[in-house]
Amino acid sequence: MSKKKGLSAEEKRTRMMEIFFETKDVFQLKDLEKIAPKEKGITSMSVKEVLQSLVDDSMVDCERIGTSNYYWAFPSKALHARKRKLEALESQLSEGSQKHASLQKSIEKAKIGRCETAKRIK
Repeated sequence: MSKKKGLSAEEKRTRMMEIFFETKDVFQLKDLEKIAPKEKGITSMSVKEVLQSLVDDSMVDCERIGTSNYYWAFPSKALHARKRKLEALESQLSEGSQKHASLQKSIEKAKIGRCETAKRIK
């Protein structure tokens, strides 16, 4: 007998993001609680928790308009976030390589005029 295995939190998050990316629409919590179990197999009890974790990580936007909370996420925002992250990492890499090169030059300058003796090697 095979038991139905529940989804992990990360699987729920990716499936919830698929809902936003596929429909490219704005939702309220009650709409997502109806859609997620039917389309993606996320239990309606955990939809709010998963949605809140996505909002906390800035993957889904949330805006309170009147008495309602509206949630949305578009693929272009995710693409721009990845590009910004990539640019930041590339700049860190270039800064690190420049620092490495300058330190190598300073090591070479420090070695000039110093002779290698047995005492210095120890």
